[in-house]
Amino acid sequence: MDDRLGIQLNRRTFVGASVALGGAVAAGPGVAGCDHTGHGHDESQTAVVRAQINGEHREFTVDNRMSLLDMLRERAGLPGTKKGCDQGACGACTVLINGRRINSCLTLAVMHDGAQITTIEGLANNGRLHPLQQAFIDEDAFQCGYCTSGQIMAGIACIAEGHAGSPAEIREWMSGNICRCGAYTNIVNAVAKAAGAP
Repeated sequence: MDDRLGIQLNRRTFVGASVALGGAVAAGPGVAGCDHTGHGHDESQTAVVRAQINGEHREFTVDNRMSLLDMLRERAGLPGTKKGCDQGACGACTVLINGRRINSCLTLAVMHDGAQITTIEGLANNGRLHPLQQAFIDEDAFQCGYCTSGQIMAGIACIAEGHAGSPAEIREWMSGNICRCGAYTNIVNAVAKAAGAP
């Protein structure tokens, strides 16, 4: 105790004061997208992203911190790309950027201005399923379906990359996509079937 001030400083009052002060600082201007006046977003924190998404020109003004996954789901209205772990570990968010597969949760939308982006919604052609989509149905390669869009996008890339020569090779090159239901054997069969399709 400090007798001169009549204040008793103990662990509980110190922690309480620290939390209160920390909350006041966090709530101050400049946090949560506010500019120094506390009104709205600072324009320096946004950018325009123009991309060909599933063959259609799209344009969005996005926060510089927005992931490509969030732009596709929340701004482009394409919920087929799934948010699984949001850490790049499960592959549910796999899309094709200029023909190459990428985990869309790990990249910022602003990094793909001018890109050609393909999501699961862009695979069917005039109502006809992509051969790998049809193979997933034929081989019963999904159960709950949550990982399926990412599996199919990764499978298309796996075939295009020339890594579908054997079940072992497919398993290796598809290993970044997790199926919680455990339908791996059927997924490998579907990719192998699509790889051999004319």
